[in-house]
Amino acid sequence: MARAASACGTPGEPGLRAPEQLRARFGDSRAARSIVGWRRRRRRRRGWAGSRCVPRAGAMASWAALSPSIVEYFEGEDSYRCGYCKNESGSRSNGMWAHSMTVQDYQDLIDRGWRRSGKYVYKPVMNQTCCPQYTIRCRPLQFQPSKSHKKVLKKMLKFLAKGEISKGNCEDEPMEPTMEDTVAGDFALINKLDIQCDLKTLSDDLKESFEGEEKKKGKSPKKEEPKELIQSQHIEEKLGSGEPSHPLKVHTAPKPGKGADLSKPPCRKAKEIRKERKRLKLMQQKPAGELEGFQAQGEPPSLFPPKANKSNQPKSLEDLIFESLPENASHKLEVRVVRSSPPSSQFKATFQESYQVYKRYQMVIHKDPPDKPTVSQFTRFLCSSPLEAENPPHGPDCGYGSFHQQYWLDGRIIAVGVIDILPYCVSSVYLYYDPDYSFLSLGVYSALREISFTRQLHQKTSQLSYYYMGFYIHSCPKMKYKGQYRPSDLLCPETYVWVPIEQCLSSLENSKYCRFNQDPEAVDEGRSKEPDRLQVFHKKAIMPYGVYKKQQKDPSEEAAVLQYAGLVGQACSERMLLLRN
Repeated sequence: MARAASACGTPGEPGLRAPEQLRARFGDSRAARSIVGWRRRRRRRRGWAGSRCVPRAGAMASWAALSPSIVEYFEGEDSYRCGYCKNESGSRSNGMWAHSMTVQDYQDLIDRGWRRSGKYVYKPVMNQTCCPQYTIRCRPLQFQPSKSHKKVLKKMLKFLAKGEISKGNCEDEPMEPTMEDTVAGDFALINKLDIQCDLKTLSDDLKESFEGEEKKKGKSPKKEEPKELIQSQHIEEKLGSGEPSHPLKVHTAPKPGKGADLSKPPCRKAKEIRKERKRLKLMQQKPAGELEGFQAQGEPPSLFPPKANKSNQPKSLEDLIFESLPENASHKLEVRVVRSSPPSSQFKATFQESYQVYKRYQMVIHKDPPDKPTVSQFTRFLCSSPLEAENPPHGPDCGYGSFHQQYWLDGRIIAVGVIDILPYCVSSVYLYYDPDYSFLSLGVYSALREISFTRQLHQKTSQLSYYYMGFYIHSCPKMKYKGQYRPSDLLCPETYVWVPIEQCLSSLENSKYCRFNQDPEAVDEGRSKEPDRLQVFHKKAIMPYGVYKKQQKDPSEEAAVLQYAGLVGQACSERMLLLRN
């Protein structure tokens, strides 16, 4: 592991962008010219207008959308230790190192069964691996919390309101294997291949080359500071409605001098007055534009209008999360979403505290020795990301890319959810938490908060409407909990269409590996049909695979490239640059 970290580098390492390295690799700027030429050809093919770089309708008008993803594919499949069933040689997967990646490319890849761990992107060999891993997504817009979900939310509310600590058994809390375990064999492969650190700087170098080309044309690239989204749960209101339960009374006309004065407006509830006071206070404290994303306890986000008060109307997820709490509540919970890559100032300021929570989690929950959860391991798996930050005008306020969703209790971090915000979904990467708060079922609670967060983002960006929960492993009891978030779908490993999980469970009971698409004639519509159009980055030049293969005499090279094309699909093979040495 240490060799991989040393060879590849980690975010924040000095010297990676030293001028002498840039001159050594791109001194003649031929690579930059190749990239610019490739972009021009791609614009002409896809309908881009002139030299103004105005994207066609529906395309993301951002820098990252114009820069290509750069990946290095590791051909072949080897057997390694499984992080789920602990089989010493049963895990099989294909993988590639992503030097940089657009959010659209990663969205398309996870819709083909890929998943990332740090900058390593891997895809299980489903019909050969010991524990087939099916991509699972929840449909948040139709989601209704189950009875067990409601219990977890009520448990959190009671703890915040009164400090009550549940004495229930926490052994059934869902728990992912460590990120290192799930891809242990793949990182062994990376060690063996010994990726050079200068390859790690490709995306930054190419970006600088692009910007240099733009400056020559008299244009200065626009830089937007990503917004930070803060969801605050300030403990303000009483637990529950605050309404006492009374027996039915017969109402009679009041005697003269008694009863309500009908000439005056009806009295407002104390709860409503406190809410109004809270809103006014926030507006005075925060400048315009900074209130977006702020959620006070007892006050659901404005994007979810209050429902009609019907006794038989079930409470929504937001009703349960933002239940009213008393002013003198025992604890204060705040949820902050901070960009982790590139690291925002908030992320940097809380890095050490977040790492200490991760270290305790690994040692107590996963029984790691103290010297195993190092800063470099934490950075490599949970902070480093190939995803380019994008902030299009019609996208989420926080932008697209990789984030940490921090849970602050009384001013300290108790849990962190690692997530990717993509064009069509919020993708859950990992969760770690302070073991002292295991009684709060933070695994379930954070998943419910992320579902609610997805619903919130959907109000601004309508196409963002799914919550991806990683992999569903039916043969692993600890991983079957993901199927409890309904409605949800599993990805067919052969045709890459989504199938409701209810239609898949009976097949999974009979076989670990299943094709969920019941149409025997159905095929993978996104499969690689024209491999010669695949884009290759070789010797500082970009070329179609049809040109590249004429220069190669090794037959194994063609097999590796065609395997890559089949796994990523036609669309990604034409957009992403496959780095070949």
